[in-house]
Amino acid sequence: MLYTNLTHVESAAEHTKIIAENENVMLICGRMGPMCIPVYGIAEELEKEYGHVKFCDMEFDNPEAHVIRNLPEVRGFMGIPFTIYYKNGKVVKATSSIQNKNQITAILDKEFGVAVKA
Repeated sequence: MLYTNLTHVESAAEHTKIIAENENVMLICGRMGPMCIPVYGIAEELEKEYGHVKFCDMEFDNPEAHVIRNLPEVRGFMGIPFTIYYKNGKVVKATSSIQNKNQITAILDKEFGVAVKA
C-alpha cells in the first residue's frame, strides 16, 4: 500500500476508468522509497493548485501495474517512480526517478496548462 493522500489506483480497470473520465491525469507508479516519496509529496501539494488535473498513484509491485510497466514510453527506464502524464487518454509525457517541483510544474504547465492561482 502507498501511504499518500493521492487517489490510489489498484487495478488495470481503475486505471482505464480514471484516464477515460479525466482529461488530464498525472499518475505516479512507485514504492514508499527515497526516490518516490518526494514526488508523491510534490503531487499532493500541486493537487490544490492544479484542479484541472487528476493526481493518482499506483503501487509499482502490484501485478495490475503492468499497465504502466509495459508502456512503450517507459521502455528503458531504470529508476522509479515512473510518472505518466495522460491527456485525453493518451500518454503525452513519461519520466522516471526523482523529479523536483520545478521539473514537475514545467511538465504540467506545458501538457495541461498553467495552474489557476486562487
